[in-house]
Amino acid sequence: MVAQPGLMGGLVPYWLTGGWESADSPLVLKLVGAALLAAGLGFLAHTVIRFVVEGLGTPSPVAPTEKLVVGGVYRYLRNPMYVAVIAVILGQAAILGRPVLLVYAAIFWLVVASFVRFYEEPTLSRRYGEQYAAYRRAVRGWWPRLTPWDGDHGSTRTDAASLSTAGAAK
Repeated sequence: MVAQPGLMGGLVPYWLTGGWESADSPLVLKLVGAALLAAGLGFLAHTVIRFVVEGLGTPSPVAPTEKLVVGGVYRYLRNPMYVAVIAVILGQAAILGRPVLLVYAAIFWLVVASFVRFYEEPTLSRRYGEQYAAYRRAVRGWWPRLTPWDGDHGSTRTDAASLSTAGAAK
């Protein structure tokens, strides 16, 4: 949690703002920023715990999970860890009143969205096959669902419907 998200969501903003130097943002912006920062940190902690408990691994590609992580906040959003880091960065931007962090958040999102598209998704597709394909069809990457995905972690509703139809035909 400290190595990757901590570096991107903490150390880089620290450097970019000269040690979290404030530009004296309005109180309402500071309150919104504090809410974003707290929510981002909470979701970030939750995602790391999910990786360890459910996935039996870590978020790091060096020690990947043994199982596909699709529980908790992952039932609503495929990339909650990245969204959490973006929320942390945006929270700091609002608290400090520093537009440079808005630019950094946009660049960070572009980089991680590219990483997800060109490395992470193909890797997960190869590793978890239809299980990941069903999850990917049901849960959006960057905008949360309103209801939790209740997939069975291995088949799609279409597959289940086909089986029940086939069973009824016998």
